[in-house]
Amino acid sequence: MIRVLLVDDQPLIRSGFRALLDLEDDIQIVAEAPDGEEGLALAQEHLPDVALIDIRMPVMDGIEATRRIAADPALAGVHVVILTNYGMDEYVFEALRAGAAGFLVKDIVPEDLLHAVRVAARGDALLAPSLTRKLIQRYVDQPLPTATDGVLAELTGREREAVALVAQGLSNDQIADRMVISPMTAKTHVNRAMTKLRTRDRAQLVVLAYETGLVVPNGR
Repeated sequence: MIRVLLVDDQPLIRSGFRALLDLEDDIQIVAEAPDGEEGLALAQEHLPDVALIDIRMPVMDGIEATRRIAADPALAGVHVVILTNYGMDEYVFEALRAGAAGFLVKDIVPEDLLHAVRVAARGDALLAPSLTRKLIQRYVDQPLPTATDGVLAELTGREREAVALVAQGLSNDQIADRMVISPMTAKTHVNRAMTKLRTRDRAQLVVLAYETGLVVPNGR
């Protein structure tokens, strides 16, 4: 059973999401909160698998709530999915840096919401190729980073290669095909890179790959 926490200051949004998720046999809403502060307390109390958190709320916003969840070892199993009305904006990038597994726009179709909850519960990032392209575009006009060797020094050559492919939006199976290895080995390379780079998930791995210059957007 996938345990879900809903955190949004709009009761109508919460009730709509609850009505949809409650219809699924494998998903259970364990708690709801109107702001990040209460959401954090409920996450600590209920230890959900997935926390759907609005990015802009009173008292404590979704970015700070995400940051505190990511920093709490007791909440390592909580996968945060950010909810936004605005699509790919600066707040979303901050949330990804803070530790969110991905984000959803609130007008998402029901099937995609259900898929997203299940993907997040597995510990995978919500980084479809379309989202990865937007992440790439975010860095096209930024200054090229320098002095990245220290950040990436712990990675083996194969781990760097795997991270670069993650940053291009490839799945473990696709990475395996590209590197001519098994999917399990590809997953191992990615997981070891996340551990060494202290990233919670693939979303943060993609952000780091571009911020360190390991991957440079086309056109640079």
